[in-house]
Amino acid sequence: MEVTVLGLGCSKCRATIEMIERVASAAGVPVSIKKIDQPQDIQRLGVKATPAVMIGGQVVHSGGLPSHEKVEAWLRPDLPGFLNRPTRHLFFTGKGGVGKTSLSTATALTLADAGKKVLLVSTDAASNLDEMLGIELRNVPVAVPGAPGLSVLNIDPDVAAETYRQRVLAQMSEQTTEAERATVREQLSGSCTTEIASFDEFANLLAGDAADYDHIVFDTAPTGHTLRLLSLPKAWSGFLKDNDRGASCLGPHSGLKMQETRFNAALKALCDETLTTIVLVARADRSALAEAARTSDELRVLGLNQQRLVINGVFKASDPHDEVAQAIEDLGQQALEAMPDALRALPQSVVPLRAFDTVGLPALRALLNPAAAQPDKRTTAGEDAQLPADHIDKLVDELAAAGRGLIMVMGKGGVGKTTIAAALAIGLVKKGHAVHLSTTDPAAHLAMTLEGELPGLQVGRIDPKVETQRYIDKIMAARGSRLDAQERALLLEDLQSPCTEEVAVFHAFSRTVSEARSAFVVLDTAPTGHSLLLMDATGAYHRQMTREFEGKAAVHMVTPLMRLQDASYTRIILVTLPEVTPVSQAAALQDDLRRAHIEPYAWVVNKSILAAGTHDPLLQARLAGEQRQMARLNGGLAKKTFAVPWLPQAPVGLAALSALLSS
Repeated sequence: MEVTVLGLGCSKCRATIEMIERVASAAGVPVSIKKIDQPQDIQRLGVKATPAVMIGGQVVHSGGLPSHEKVEAWLRPDLPGFLNRPTRHLFFTGKGGVGKTSLSTATALTLADAGKKVLLVSTDAASNLDEMLGIELRNVPVAVPGAPGLSVLNIDPDVAAETYRQRVLAQMSEQTTEAERATVREQLSGSCTTEIASFDEFANLLAGDAADYDHIVFDTAPTGHTLRLLSLPKAWSGFLKDNDRGASCLGPHSGLKMQETRFNAALKALCDETLTTIVLVARADRSALAEAARTSDELRVLGLNQQRLVINGVFKASDPHDEVAQAIEDLGQQALEAMPDALRALPQSVVPLRAFDTVGLPALRALLNPAAAQPDKRTTAGEDAQLPADHIDKLVDELAAAGRGLIMVMGKGGVGKTTIAAALAIGLVKKGHAVHLSTTDPAAHLAMTLEGELPGLQVGRIDPKVETQRYIDKIMAARGSRLDAQERALLLEDLQSPCTEEVAVFHAFSRTVSEARSAFVVLDTAPTGHSLLLMDATGAYHRQMTREFEGKAAVHMVTPLMRLQDASYTRIILVTLPEVTPVSQAAALQDDLRRAHIEPYAWVVNKSILAAGTHDPLLQARLAGEQRQMARLNGGLAKKTFAVPWLPQAPVGLAALSALLSS
């Protein structure tokens, strides 16, 4: 652990160093003490009184001799509350970008370091655990080098779907004809099969497949997708109850009945407060806290009452005269003071903002325990740091020149997709274009972001529940008239399947895409993993249509995938934060899109604080990381790069979003 002591060499400064060395030796904590004794250096760091002590880039003491108890608290900080007598299952969920992966991985590592056998499971199709831990993720547990007792499992949707298909086919009777098997294979080719297959793997872990582990830590996808996942045990248990007739896109119901016991066991484990804890992760940010409160309420409806709140990345300015640093701290404090009552009632833990990226075992160990070995120190940003990217207003100009088309805003959760999508839509309207702004995100924040109406701007949402009922009504009207009462009842029963929602959302997405033939459609997509499932559905539909119309030369077929591949029709905007994890995930998304022959048009770097003029040591360390990521983008990762600066007030409302375009 590195400790910096700032002072001019007085007796109190020497006594402070001796006390730290003495307490560290008694506690068995290795420390490296760095001395800063030049007045100009001390002043630059914002320290007004000495002796002062800095740990992890933050000033933890200033003026006078620290007490023995205070030094001991620095060296042996208490672990967050969720690590005191942890339950067997720990679920980390929250708005995208709040640090779920970092916290869940640090938690799993802490438990493993304490001698427990731990399985860390990612349910996010866009997980970056491989980069954080330096290992290749697989659909089976993989041991983490350097962390005895810790294994990692990534629920890969494609692998899970193929395993599921083979299992369902194996359950079919020996008397089943090849034609019947072919029908079931076709039923099992949709995107909803991918979802249920991933859920099946998840249910197995809860129902006993991971009995050899002391703890299972789940790093989940952003909130909307996770709520869907956690609701599936209840949904499928209800659907299969007293239902053994017919077939769905998951195969014969009779074949699914054997899984009812496992689904019920998963539901029981989730609702058992002695087995499962839901860790709601948020930032000191109004929207993140509001979403955590909504999630808490929805989880209670599902029967998941054992909840804790972790507020991650809390920043404390070390210099009250640094306007940028002080504004960041003030915004966080205001958000915490306005925390919803539903969250105030929960047990809480606070994790400070760190000066380092949480990549690698040293950084992950230090995230929850600053007494652990710190990661290598990085250089700070230079005084003349400049932002090497065009402003977002130039992107609006380029998009407007096309006159119409689909603009899809994509990226990792929490990077500000909704803000960027809304700002682009407003910019296009101000240039005289009619715009339909919509979202595919189950969490849907558009209304909160806009806070008003603008002539020429139509705001919509692909609401899963509304679209599901619309789809059911359409199918019943189209097919039901030819069926008798019993057959209609059976058809309606099949359509009550939870996977019907995935099909319905895809149909709504297809309608929205087609609207861009004559106007601008700006689509705020769900976080990366959920969007990739939607892309999978788009590809599956394209392959199905291609097979059906093969050889029919007179038929002119245009599928949603073909529109997404058409660069004159669709422009994909990838949004990221200037941090290693969001950039890596956006790069992985870009690779996935390119495999589907969809080329991103541009990247937008959101919340940049380069050249903001801050001298705060912690922010300076993070600014150096931002410079590295900008160099990465401009080194060939992005064809076009645009940027939005960090603002002291969140851009919420039409006026603030309009100002964003000229800030």
